[in-house]
Amino acid sequence: MSLVFAGVCSHAPGITGRAHLAEPAARDAFYAGMAQMRAELEAAQPDAVIVMAAEHFANFFMNNMPAFAMGMGKRYDAPIEDPAWLGIEKVQVPGNPELSKRLITEVMQSVDVAFAEEWKFDHGIIVPLHFLTPRYDKNIIPVNINCQGPPLTPLHRAWAFGDALRRACDKVTERIALVGTGGISHWPATPDSGKVNWEWDQRFMDHWCRNDKDAMLAYTDEETLRDAGQGGFEIRTFMAVAAAARGLGKILHCAPIPIFAVSCTAATMAVV
Repeated sequence: MSLVFAGVCSHAPGITGRAHLAEPAARDAFYAGMAQMRAELEAAQPDAVIVMAAEHFANFFMNNMPAFAMGMGKRYDAPIEDPAWLGIEKVQVPGNPELSKRLITEVMQSVDVAFAEEWKFDHGIIVPLHFLTPRYDKNIIPVNINCQGPPLTPLHRAWAFGDALRRACDKVTERIALVGTGGISHWPATPDSGKVNWEWDQRFMDHWCRNDKDAMLAYTDEETLRDAGQGGFEIRTFMAVAAAARGLGKILHCAPIPIFAVSCTAATMAVV
């Protein structure tokens, strides 16, 4: 098989931009979880890393909001945000257009997906890469699932996309790592920013670790918005990873850090 690693992690901008404001023990425990995730990713020796995120109106807008999009660029500029605000300097991240094209072509056999040869990474992708590929020496294939503009991508379609992505990875000879990024409960850019629903987060991550498809697909957007905020819609990326990996998950770290405005998560899943 060519999918050699699967995992999920948080991507909140405060993780890097407000690091100095966090309680040091809580911050360092999360950073240690990300370091362990990086070590496991590196041990898998991937040729390319697919990073699946919810894009924050940096490239896709309400005049054209694809349910799914994949990058097919030679390189990607990041971050689109002010480096002083995000705490990450400007960088160019390498892509692999030929590999992207092969993966996209296979995914399209069962799931419609847009593609983009130009893509500027926002915090949803570059914050995880800052920890997981800090030398920016791996070919990156960005993926966006519409978690931001209603009508949102249905959960069962996010699962189908993950399944199609797995099939595509297994048809190439390159070793592929898959990382889904986002939050679990969080209320970004609202008066409730910094609030998390820790009980909801624990329950969802339990479903994810058991790869309980029925439990995860039973969530409704109305319930998620009420209990986990609009940021909770990003569980789509976690579900797609579960669909692709097909194994059981392992939490490396998951705990609320309010100044980062999310339960900071790092977890891996066995590829079976």
